[in-house]
Amino acid sequence: MVEPTDRSSTAGQRLGAPESFGVSTLEPGLRPPTQPPGKLVSIRVQMLDDTQEVFQISQRSPGKVLFDLVCAHLNLTEGDYFGLEYQDQRKMTVWLDLLKPTLKQIRRPKNTILRFVVKFFPPDHTQLMEELTRYLFALQIKHDLACGRLICNDTSAALMVSHIIQSEIGDFDDTQSWQHLLHNKYLPDQDAIRDKITDCHRKHVGQTPAESDYQLLEIARRLEMYGIRLHPAKDREGIKLNLAVAHTGVLVFQGYTKINAFNWSKIRKLSFKRKRFLIKLRADPNSHHDTLEFAMASRDCCKIFWKICVEYHAFFRLFEEPKPKPKPILFTRGSSFRFSGRTQKQIIDYVKDSELKKVPFERKHSKILSMPPQSSSFKSHIPSSGDSPLGSPHVVVNGNGPVNDQVMGSPSVLGPGQSPERQQLSPLTSPLLTEAGYVRNDDEDEARRKKFPTDKAYFIAKELLTTERTYLKDLQVITESFQSIVGKDEAFPDPVKNLISANYDPVYKFHQGFLKEVEQRLAQWEGRSNAHIKGDYQRIGDVLLKNIQGLRQLTIHLQKHSECLVELERACRTSRKVETLCREFEQQRVCYLPFNIFLLRPLHRLLHYKLILERLCKHYPPTHDDFRDCRAALADISEMVLQLQGTMMKMENFQKLLELKKDLTGIDGLVIPGREFIRLGCLSKLSGKGLQQRMFFLFSDSLIYTSRGMTPSNQFKVHGQLPLYGMTIRESEEEWGVPHSFTLFGQRQSVVVAASCAAEMERWVEDIRLAIDLAEQSSSPDTDLLSSSLSENSKSYQYRTLQEMEDELCSSRSSLERQGHRGNTTVHVCWHRNTSVSMVDFSVAVENQLSGNLLRKFKNSNGWQKLWVVFTNFSLFFYKSHQDDYPLASLPLLGYSVTVPSESENIHKDYVFKLHFKSHVYYFRSESEYTFERWMEVIRSATCSASRSLPSTRKDLY
Repeated sequence: MVEPTDRSSTAGQRLGAPESFGVSTLEPGLRPPTQPPGKLVSIRVQMLDDTQEVFQISQRSPGKVLFDLVCAHLNLTEGDYFGLEYQDQRKMTVWLDLLKPTLKQIRRPKNTILRFVVKFFPPDHTQLMEELTRYLFALQIKHDLACGRLICNDTSAALMVSHIIQSEIGDFDDTQSWQHLLHNKYLPDQDAIRDKITDCHRKHVGQTPAESDYQLLEIARRLEMYGIRLHPAKDREGIKLNLAVAHTGVLVFQGYTKINAFNWSKIRKLSFKRKRFLIKLRADPNSHHDTLEFAMASRDCCKIFWKICVEYHAFFRLFEEPKPKPKPILFTRGSSFRFSGRTQKQIIDYVKDSELKKVPFERKHSKILSMPPQSSSFKSHIPSSGDSPLGSPHVVVNGNGPVNDQVMGSPSVLGPGQSPERQQLSPLTSPLLTEAGYVRNDDEDEARRKKFPTDKAYFIAKELLTTERTYLKDLQVITESFQSIVGKDEAFPDPVKNLISANYDPVYKFHQGFLKEVEQRLAQWEGRSNAHIKGDYQRIGDVLLKNIQGLRQLTIHLQKHSECLVELERACRTSRKVETLCREFEQQRVCYLPFNIFLLRPLHRLLHYKLILERLCKHYPPTHDDFRDCRAALADISEMVLQLQGTMMKMENFQKLLELKKDLTGIDGLVIPGREFIRLGCLSKLSGKGLQQRMFFLFSDSLIYTSRGMTPSNQFKVHGQLPLYGMTIRESEEEWGVPHSFTLFGQRQSVVVAASCAAEMERWVEDIRLAIDLAEQSSSPDTDLLSSSLSENSKSYQYRTLQEMEDELCSSRSSLERQGHRGNTTVHVCWHRNTSVSMVDFSVAVENQLSGNLLRKFKNSNGWQKLWVVFTNFSLFFYKSHQDDYPLASLPLLGYSVTVPSESENIHKDYVFKLHFKSHVYYFRSESEYTFERWMEVIRSATCSASRSLPSTRKDLY
């Protein structure tokens, strides 16, 4: 957009907005907006500091005039983050529409008080450029805490209140602080944590009100309920839920726990019909339906929520205000409502481009009444997280933990048998890993950390480096390890051998060069070379753009990778010797995953590049030197993903069927065209002997149930098959007296099953219903999967395994130091931890892969051991360094929970997360706030704390 040179023009005019569009055009010092002629009416507005102001508006004035008067009164430049809300005649809280006449919305102005509050909550408070804006956001957080809307644990609540008090009364004074807490209510249950609040307040000495606002927002933005306004609803089964909207999209809560998120990138349309709220998702071959339906209390409730969703989407996702719809000639259809005002991008661009004078303002509740006019650069005197008195990320991130985070018992790291004298027997404390050279001194670690850049873009680039190292190692499994084995064997068909070599070798060679360039750039960025450390070296977009353009030239090879998978499977099926050769290769330690997963790695890596570039584009402002290259690279990689995504999803399903074929015995023809895997996991089946644990496998045409057999590889023996065609489901908890039970009525038989918990039952019922819908559409309603003779068992894959009981996972020898480590599969983990996973989970796991160094705490000492850790396939794999060819130990995470340590656990370090399952507890420490958040994010995708319900949302790519 070209900006006019006329200095007297308003902000809205300089943005090219027509005056009637409702764009805020106020700037500090300008006169209030012009009003249409007519009788003046008084309107009362309650401010965020609890004062009330009266504004005079014309009877015909649109809502924009009143809103602009409020912003002018406050000298507020970034007013578009805020709104005016009020209770209408139906006693429902609604937002004032800026385009409609105010008095047509507020029928009784004398009896109505409007509230000026935050309307749009950005994900990062550093996007708020003005100190006044941050102060108003801090007041909003104060209100949300006091009314119980901002739910968090006691540690986070106490810390936030301590920053509010520091802003209001200054440094800690025993008597004054205590009296202040007695006379002011900041939390519904404040008395219970009063001592905790004062302890935190003591540590803020010297912190200014502006710094307190900054620290308060830094804590608040990490809380799951930050900026969340719940709207009651029910799902199709009548289960009570809450809907909310955030910058990322539409969220679903059960109580105060988020159970699902529908990102804007996945939503095609939002609508409402009477009291039904509808979310239409973009076409996804892996989804079973594309419309989700929620029932709300009334049509008005639906419309109110729909309006705020429309506004949130426009504010955070659009570059400029949407144009008005043309008026229909004959009749109207649907709502004409639209977002009015500047988008977040327009606000940020305007404030950056304008040389606005900083105007002092009054802090109503603070001893320090106004900010010094010279505080033009707020960030220059805001301490970093590590330097703030109590702003250590270790404390701050407690907001990410569960509500009322309970303290575990005495933590035992890596299971039983780990007394100090026997530490070397644990998978992660083998003699190789406990030499002094591998235990990092904490002082050295802190000194090292301070040398490196702290910009978020650097850590995103470093994630690219660490994951590229793992990716190259995975390619080596194919191009070096596997090919060296099959190259020596005459039984292996030359066409398959040549096909794999011709299509993986060029990709491997390309990524060798790519990795080298990334390593060189990171070395320059960190200042470890003779190159200048400023300017061009503090970016990564140019490296990504160049190599992604190079990668596009390899598309023809990437398209052939699915053919490689199919031909290799055909060769195994037709030749017993080839099959045995491949299974023996899978037993080698270098092949730490099922081999077919490695064959799909290049397609999956495209998704990783896309996610990394999305993070960079989201982090950089559009004016940053690196933004243009990152955006161009993102466009290129998005096109490649779109081109190959259909193939990728088909191959994921094909690979999963092949993997399950190895785990099952007594089944014929599992891998057939059109069959889709949906979910596997444990359910208890009711029989004459009572409830018995069974492993269930749900496909698009049938449901089979099994028990673990006594074969050398502990394969699961099929007991029965339930065709889905014509099946119905009835919840039967009351009928049978068994918690979380339901009955499956098939055409031949019916079975009663029970899940381990309500959430597991919901997942199974939802997926089975979707599978029934798929089966009804199938042309072959009577597919029989069961083998006619168990003689086929002799042909099943005889790879060896270990007993994957929980104690054995943490026993004296690593699972990966034994032969037959392939037995540690997802199916076996689900069996022993009584949980389930779906194809959606596997697809999400493909994207949620991560590599990097972590420090692991020893059980009975303060020492931290440095390990190279790879997260993939729902497991952590541990190495001494990234140069190792195979992992020394692994930890499957299904069933685990990931949290942050509580204060009673005495982990006095930053960026620490805790993994625990029953009595097994592990502590790991990352190097920065960004890497901490990434590890928490990906691990949550594989643990029981991750929401795996509503499987129609395949992936979170935003």
